[in-house]
Amino acid sequence: MGLLSMLLGGNKKVEAVKEALQEGAIIVDVRSHGEFAGGHAKGSLNIPAQQIRKDVKSLAKKNKTVVLCCRSGARASQAQQVLEASGIKAINAGPWQTVKKAQNELLN
Repeated sequence: MGLLSMLLGGNKKVEAVKEALQEGAIIVDVRSHGEFAGGHAKGSLNIPAQQIRKDVKSLAKKNKTVVLCCRSGARASQAQQVLEASGIKAINAGPWQTVKKAQNELLN
């Protein structure tokens, strides 16, 4: 593990994401549609951060933990606050690559 990853809790995030995915969590990538088209975690929904409030009811109906990701974790953090204020359990995975790494580790 790299120093930066260690300082930012990289392995802890991967483990938290893996656990949530094993329990049936859904993945929401809050980047723009253009960013999402450039690469994303398999099976993730693309709901840009500025639209997350509009989708709170539909996400709540799924009755599942939401794993949030973006480019750095900043937009995912904002989305997490919105979802948790609405009673939805949400995890900020940080960059979408963290989710992809967790998915790959679950396959191995």
